[in-house]
Amino acid sequence: MTDFLLTHAQTIVAEALAHGRKSGFQPLAVAVLDARGALKAFAAEDGTSLKRGEIARGKAFGALAMGLGSRALHRMAGERPHFVEALHGVVEGPLVPVPGGVLIRDASGRLLGAVGISGDTSDNDEAAALAGIAAVKLTADPGQ
Repeated sequence: MTDFLLTHAQTIVAEALAHGRKSGFQPLAVAVLDARGALKAFAAEDGTSLKRGEIARGKAFGALAMGLGSRALHRMAGERPHFVEALHGVVEGPLVPVPGGVLIRDASGRLLGAVGISGDTSDNDEAAALAGIAAVKLTADPGQ
């Protein structure tokens, strides 16, 4: 069993941002939540638009609320749009059902938290999240 530490969250943020810079992505906002949904670490690069942080948090929070990476929520939104729309009134927090919200698990599969990223394309946001989680040797669950 692995505890999800502040140092894990900070490393995820730093490595996700480094991946974005190395890959030439647009400026990113990264929100890391613990399994309760509490904000553990956050950063927004210079040049992000005003609400990128809220979008990043919504990707992570929506993934936690549903226990699914936001790629699966995105697919669900296409298949059952009325259900996903109804979730906004039920989850009591932001829910952004597009890729870029990735669950964080330990080696046994226990849910530790989630990272949400916004700023570039959803696929690139997700790639940065995966890089951040890999850097702390935890398991990423994007909702394939």
